[in-house]
Amino acid sequence: MISDIQKDAERRMQKSIETLKTELAKIRTGRPHPSLLDHVTVDYYGSQVPLSQVANINVEDARTLSVTPWEKPMVSVVEKAILKSDLGLNPSTSGSVIRVPMPPLTEERRRDLARVVKSEGEQAKVAVRNIRRDANSDFKSLLKDKQISEDEARGAEDTIQKLTDKYVAAIDVVLQEKEQDLLSI
Repeated sequence: MISDIQKDAERRMQKSIETLKTELAKIRTGRPHPSLLDHVTVDYYGSQVPLSQVANINVEDARTLSVTPWEKPMVSVVEKAILKSDLGLNPSTSGSVIRVPMPPLTEERRRDLARVVKSEGEQAKVAVRNIRRDANSDFKSLLKDKQISEDEARGAEDTIQKLTDKYVAAIDVVLQEKEQDLLSI
């Protein structure tokens, strides 16, 4: 019972870190990469689908992504979706290829992105703490139902606290790497 709750909590905390890494991958540093457009969705015949399912995304050069929709009518739809995204990109179309130039990051923009990174990290830490709270409430309900002793509950809560500390530290490491990546020129 206790070990199941602890394993579930650890699995969920690990998932929080993976989600954080996914979110941070969307925040660009210097070079463009296709995963930058992963969260852009396109209206494809009435349903919202990820851009990667309607177009081919490639790195053209050090400052440009090229997006090639698989269907000709989707060119304008894809271009609008990239424009509307929160990335601040201005795509330009030439025939059936959409080129997305990446503007150079100014010092001010780098600092803004560093703030975004910190807020994403805070959200991940809150998620880990919420998992800790859920696990501790599970222990308390087991104690209330007299399925475990007070000593077992206290020991289990200590273990969950150690897990929480471990994953919060891991989040700090991920954040520090991303911030250094952002602020280095």
